Amino acid sequence: MADDNKDKKATPGQKVGVYVCHCGGNISDHVAVEEVCKNAEKIPGVIKVQDNAFMCSDPGQDLIMEDIKNGVVDRVVVASCAPGLHESTFRNAISRAGGNPYIYEHANIREQVSWVHHGDQATNKATRLVAAAAAKARELQPLDPYRVDAKKHVTVIGGGIAGLKSSLDLAHRGIDVTLVEKSPFLGGWTAKWDRAFPTDDPVSELVTALAGEVLNNEKITIHTCSQITAFEGFIGNFKLTLTEQPPGPDAYQDDIKRWGASEKAFGEFIPLVGICPASIPETTTHEIETGALVLATGFKPYEPRHGEYRYGESEEVITLPELIRLMAENRKKGVSETLTVNGRKIRNVAMIHCVGSRQIPGIDEPDAKGKLNEYCSRTCCSATLHAANMIREVHPKTRVFDFYRDIRTYGRGQEELYEDASGNKVVFFRFEAEAPPEVSRNTDSDDFPLFIKVKDTLTFDEEVEMPVDLVVLAVGMESNDISDLVEMMKISVGVDGFLLEVHPKLRPVELAQSGILLAGTCQAPFDMGETCAAASAAAVKASAILGRGYVELDPFVAEVDLNKCNGTGACVKTCLVEGALSMVEMDANGEKVQRAQVNPALCTGCGACVAVCPENAINVKGWTLKQYEDMVDMIVSDQILPSKMA
Repeated sequence: MADDNKDKKATPGQKVGVYVCHCGGNISDHVAVEEVCKNAEKIPGVIKVQDNAFMCSDPGQDLIMEDIKNGVVDRVVVASCAPGLHESTFRNAISRAGGNPYIYEHANIREQVSWVHHGDQATNKATRLVAAAAAKARELQPLDPYRVDAKKHVTVIGGGIAGLKSSLDLAHRGIDVTLVEKSPFLGGWTAKWDRAFPTDDPVSELVTALAGEVLNNEKITIHTCSQITAFEGFIGNFKLTLTEQPPGPDAYQDDIKRWGASEKAFGEFIPLVGICPASIPETTTHEIETGALVLATGFKPYEPRHGEYRYGESEEVITLPELIRLMAENRKKGVSETLTVNGRKIRNVAMIHCVGSRQIPGIDEPDAKGKLNEYCSRTCCSATLHAANMIREVHPKTRVFDFYRDIRTYGRGQEELYEDASGNKVVFFRFEAEAPPEVSRNTDSDDFPLFIKVKDTLTFDEEVEMPVDLVVLAVGMESNDISDLVEMMKISVGVDGFLLEVHPKLRPVELAQSGILLAGTCQAPFDMGETCAAASAAAVKASAILGRGYVELDPFVAEVDLNKCNGTGACVKTCLVEGALSMVEMDANGEKVQRAQVNPALCTGCGACVAVCPENAINVKGWTLKQYEDMVDMIVSDQILPSKMA
């Protein structure tokens, strides 16, 4: 749109520039952007109006930056998508132009307008949102971020491959690390697997090498058999209480059994990666001061409920992790043309996908808490096909039958697993979710212990039944139970039970709580490569936060007007964050009085205190009551819209 109002007069602090984004059609297909711009020219204080196909692009940002550099505007409103996506983008652009990043206000006319409205209604609403944002922008004052010292130390919670990788990367960047693992072992579930795809390297060797580097790095302190039992503080300055408990006499054997591995299989691995120190006579606690936390708390395989595909009822029904362990034991005993389980030759093995994943309400039975895993666990298909190929290649006289709803070999090079399985004569049967395979006991003969029956959609719902020696359930991933940490740290959890990042693309390893980062399968089902990549990303982010020795916090916090405050304490009682508000004693006209005081490092700017103060003595910087009032006045005003749209 042409700039028709360069000479428009405005008082200092009211030179508002409005920049409207088409969002490549996401907005302009439903909102008349040209009309919104014309209406915006009538808003008091608006000196410049400009539209662009993509305001977040470099050319779009350049428009804003040039106007700030040339003194055309001193307040900025961008009307585009949700602020969570590009608010930081535009603040950074303003900073690069030499402006204060907090003279910016955002109007969401995509999610709040074009995605839910059409025609005049959409244009009308977009105009009002832009007008409200401009009204607030007129009242914005330059603010400075709060700077707090940051300890160059990170606590990594979880000693699996994500925790090990993140710890090592942080140490390589010169940052001290405390690694906390609740079990006697390092390595997590990765250490329990047999071979890594696509290299086919022994996983234990890979994890042992990584754990060895961690153990030998002087910047990393390791605590096994330990848990975080208390938490306080803020980014750059967290205080943790670490409780360390000595293992019981059978702890090692119990963990080996829980991991589904034989003592022999872990004979070389256990001493290297660190057992709980036997010298601990009793439970001890340690205080840790740390600048940031990396959560690498991992996952657990889904445990089929009793009777699911006869699991728990027939010893011949096992899970995929159990199969991987048994295959490793077969290899240690020497190559045989037939897979052997519990002394029995396995001629036919059936593998069933999506057990504990992609569950459907009304079809699948929820767990004891009423929960269903409706997500895809992503890694199960590739792991199942990898195991099927290994059986066919190592034990060629064992036939493999694969029962699937859909096959998702999503990663680079993983489609070859499916192609290899076809070439290895794995026989595939596809079933509908409403008609999963039925596993029954063979009561007529001792030859094959089980029958499996399915309607095969690949052969137009032909009902197929076959005898099998073994049924393997490809179980999905579930998040580990870290409800204690979730409650303690007020962590966001998704509907799937995994920890919830701020944004999957823009801030993929950050939690909403500043200074707490995610690494690996605590966030979502990942394979080994993705887990290591996420762990490295968390390490990079943590080192970027702490590398300068201080952190800068947004200034959108509560501010007390001491001339109005009379010390009722209502704000402190209402505050949602412990320590963010407190009553302190101070002098007022020669008298000792109680007044509210804000800790800006802890305040989240929620505004709960503002609502209860009887004297209106508190405001949130950047969101004052006056700004709210001006926004509401502009929303209900008819002076901006043409009469036909009012």
